[in-house]
Amino acid sequence: MKKWMLALAAMALLLGACASAAMRNGIVESVAPAAPSEFGRADLAYPALDAGNVKTGAEAQVSGSAASADRIVLRNASRTLVVNDPAKTAEEIGALTVAAGGFVVNSYIYETTYAELDHPVNQGNITVRVPAEKLDAMLKQFEALAVEVRSRNISGQDVTAEYTDLQSRLRNLQAAEAQLREILASATKTEDVMYVFNQLTQIRSEIEVLQGQIRYYEESAAYAAISVELLPFIPTQPLQIGGWHPTGTARQALQSLIRGLQNLVDLLIYVGICGIPLLVVFGLPLFFIIRWAARRSRKGKSAPSA
Repeated sequence: MKKWMLALAAMALLLGACASAAMRNGIVESVAPAAPSEFGRADLAYPALDAGNVKTGAEAQVSGSAASADRIVLRNASRTLVVNDPAKTAEEIGALTVAAGGFVVNSYIYETTYAELDHPVNQGNITVRVPAEKLDAMLKQFEALAVEVRSRNISGQDVTAEYTDLQSRLRNLQAAEAQLREILASATKTEDVMYVFNQLTQIRSEIEVLQGQIRYYEESAAYAAISVELLPFIPTQPLQIGGWHPTGTARQALQSLIRGLQNLVDLLIYVGICGIPLLVVFGLPLFFIIRWAARRSRKGKSAPSA
């Protein structure tokens, strides 16, 4: 009985150790979740997933002609939009996202200033997740809210191989766990029970890590991330000098000249406000000290000659 138990324990521990070592050497490094700015926050609760949108382990197996049929692809997109009201547009994007079955990851609106305006305006960004199959349609709806689309970017990461490997590691660890539970049920000695229990706890921890990584891939594949930067629309004021409306190179040169003069005036104002008080506080005492030292030096030179 004891030999049978030890043989089973050795076999189970060998299987668990192989899966554990492979996971630590390959999976943890290759499939660690990306930074939050790419896929959203790790602590964000995803909505309940539709079974039709999430690929199961059996569906994710890549073999023969089915290799290109089922892929686990993480899709991400970004847009830079010029809009009339960034705050209002962010609310509209959020409403469209929720209506499509997605959710808002984060939204940030802040005030900024532009040289063309004499008052601050809103600017911001918003990140959302939408069902992957609706990504293209949602991007078109977001662009329809803009006055101008400054930039477009869309990318995808095929993680089918990593996902399949995770499933394989998980099955190996689960098999080892089942064997250890059988041994634990038949163990009689306290030291045997404690030893098997410790190994079982370690394997259970590794199983939970793998399950978390698998779930992360499933959710990231089911919900594509869209990051939208919202810039305020600033109408271009026509440049007019007298009755002349310069265009092209002349217009650009005059605008550069005006900006240069503005910067020069700003510099003079800055120096006048900050420099004069410093000159009074430090410059005048230094001037009197130098003058006193020069007079003393002249008196010292004239005394011997007398």
